[in-house]
Amino acid sequence: MARIVVIGGTGYAGAHIVAEAAARGHDVVAVSRTAPQTPARDVSYVQGSVLDLDGLGDVFDDADAVVCALSPRGDMTDRVEEALQGVIARLAGTPSRLGVIGGAMGSLSAPGGPRLWDLGVPPEYAHEAKVGIDSLELLEASPAGLDWFFVHPPIVFGAWEPGERTGRYRTGGDVVVKAEDGSSYISGADFAIAVVDEIENPAHRRARFTVGY
Repeated sequence: MARIVVIGGTGYAGAHIVAEAAARGHDVVAVSRTAPQTPARDVSYVQGSVLDLDGLGDVFDDADAVVCALSPRGDMTDRVEEALQGVIARLAGTPSRLGVIGGAMGSLSAPGGPRLWDLGVPPEYAHEAKVGIDSLELLEASPAGLDWFFVHPPIVFGAWEPGERTGRYRTGGDVVVKAEDGSSYISGADFAIAVVDEIENPAHRRARFTVGY
């Protein structure tokens, strides 16, 4: 059993990761600014802001993994990178592994590139996509002793297309995962399976990977 802390544990990706990890019997702590509308069983919820790590007390102590599932929306629109910098500084030099949930646009469109970002992003998604790209760069520049992984979801991923748990997924290295028909999608529940599998059986150390069907 691992102790897993999920920052943004009541958001779309975070809540699915929390539920999957708890269902597998892990000791799960969900950190969020708001209380969950429907708390998951066997999960500890801590209300607070990741921008005030001292205010969260000892929540990170003895964590085997900390997953950062923050979205640059609302009052976090321009502060996700600041928050991630703080978490990196807190975990550097500790045994805790850091996982960060990014976006699809930083993944490659094909082996060797270019990135989806370089092919053009609709203006309404540009800011969120850039935050994901910048977050990966922060991890790549982090102290060598920090064990991290970064997960790119597929192009379609979010509460507007929640889907169902099938128990399957594929990883694609740094290339976006697409089905044979060209679609790029995964349900929130199956995405969470991939994340918790990585925590239980690390295959990407100081590296990123893509997930999809």
